[in-house]
Amino acid sequence: MLSHLSSASLPLKPSTVTATAFLRLSSRNLRLFSSSCPIFSPFFRSRPSLSSKLSRSFHFRPGVSSESAFSPSRSMEASPSADAAATVESLAEGLRNQRLGSENRVLSRLEDLNWDHSFVHELPGDPRTDPIPRQVLHACYTKISPSAEVENPQLVAWSESVAELLDLDPKEFERPDFPLIFSGASLLVGGLPYAQCYGGHQFGMWAGQLGDGRAITLGELLNSKSERWELQLKGAGRTPYSRFADGLAVLRSSIREFLCSEAMHSLGIPTTRALCLVTTGKYVTRDMFYDGNPKEEPGAIVCRVAQSFLRFGSYQIHAARGKEDLGIVRALADYAIRHHFPHIENMTRSEGLSFSTGEQDESIVDLTSNKYAAWSVEVAERTASLVASWQGVGFTHGVLNTDNMSVLGLTIDYGPFGFLDAFDPSYTPNTTDLPGRRYCFANQPDIGLWNIAQFTSTLTSAELINDKEANYAMERYGTKFMDEYQAIMTRKLGLPKYNKQLISKLLNNMAVDKVDYTNFFRLLSNIKADPMIPQDELLTPLKAVLLDIGKERKESWISWVQSYIQEVLITMLFAV
Repeated sequence: MLSHLSSASLPLKPSTVTATAFLRLSSRNLRLFSSSCPIFSPFFRSRPSLSSKLSRSFHFRPGVSSESAFSPSRSMEASPSADAAATVESLAEGLRNQRLGSENRVLSRLEDLNWDHSFVHELPGDPRTDPIPRQVLHACYTKISPSAEVENPQLVAWSESVAELLDLDPKEFERPDFPLIFSGASLLVGGLPYAQCYGGHQFGMWAGQLGDGRAITLGELLNSKSERWELQLKGAGRTPYSRFADGLAVLRSSIREFLCSEAMHSLGIPTTRALCLVTTGKYVTRDMFYDGNPKEEPGAIVCRVAQSFLRFGSYQIHAARGKEDLGIVRALADYAIRHHFPHIENMTRSEGLSFSTGEQDESIVDLTSNKYAAWSVEVAERTASLVASWQGVGFTHGVLNTDNMSVLGLTIDYGPFGFLDAFDPSYTPNTTDLPGRRYCFANQPDIGLWNIAQFTSTLTSAELINDKEANYAMERYGTKFMDEYQAIMTRKLGLPKYNKQLISKLLNNMAVDKVDYTNFFRLLSNIKADPMIPQDELLTPLKAVLLDIGKERKESWISWVQSYIQEVLITMLFAV
């Protein structure tokens, strides 16, 4: 399990919400979160081995090789069975077939990457290029070069699968100047570095201009599939958006971001990626535990990769600055649709995307007549699907401010994130969130909707969508989340349809006994669908996670396992 800050168990406090439309829609769509559709579930039981997938994706230097740390064949070789040998051969054949497709691709050197830079070329920029902290007005970005001091930077980790996305030859990682380029000390040929301007709500309060305070985008390229990818250095030095910070990052947090972004991708969850991790050779002072005892830590820079780093706050900042900047909101929306949602631009009325809002006047929202309405709905649905996936693996983001929400529905900005161990719905990995636990695990679906409400409010103020279209986008968030989450829970239990009562009772039991969030479902797969198992043996497959439970709790678990076996037997009966 990736490390995270533990927290004491405190009563769950719901977050405060102010938008009237949000309150109405939240109660209508999400009131079932704590009862009929609880928002808690761990790793998918059907997922392939995460460690084996990661081992084929990235490498660390120096230290243990990926083979010794992760190799799936190493564990299989210990078994002499023919089945294990066949499995190894099957895996090998699959990998060979994957490679055959990639061999026809033309791999590039860093100097030959196909740069495009549409964000800089198509949107208004800051006329100044200095890093002095200031309010950057009427601009989406500031051209700025990396400025972090380095001394003999070293490549620590890299991902060949991300290099493949960029059509980058993996041999480029061996270049002596690679650490210099990806620490920002040497220019990347063809790049056009900039820092993005955005604002955001932080802990429910409007914070004004925020922006890329320590992240600098090196540029934007197109691969051989015409996919657009941005390369961004996190910890590369000060920008106009750094405020009072130093613009740097430490190795500890950079490793966490590199590992978690690649892990989330391997779990099938939309996320930014990580190309490489470089140490700067310099030290950075940080107060790790926020206890007034700062210490020096090794500095590092991680190269993040995403099709876009546009956030909800990228639009909010311009709407907040009044009528003069509302045109920038439209320009940014047009940019996102043109490059990242082109199917919306090509919609026609023949597609029949008209929906009743369910209001008393039976209003109709026609998504084909307003591309911005269709876009807002897709952003809402992508966000809902993302949050449902988080709940599925026990991931808690920790800082779900609107500036940390991707319009592409990606997991973005890995700060004080954490994964659940003991099942605690009020868990938050963010020490600054401990008093109110606004961003705790259980609150993430509600916060996602609250953030969508702020996003649609921005589009409404720019007159891109009307109130009914905004409300419909929020309504779609609730529907999409419920559909996705129920499907996840159904698959986790190996059932053909969602069973509200069975899942509600299970999650209540897990919360009461603080059951390990991941291991429980792994062990649950050992339960046999046999109604003749003696009652005192029913919990034997789960004994590793049901520790120190008394007689009353044991009876509760036995009752649940019996109900589960009965449900499985019914499923098997109808499947015959």
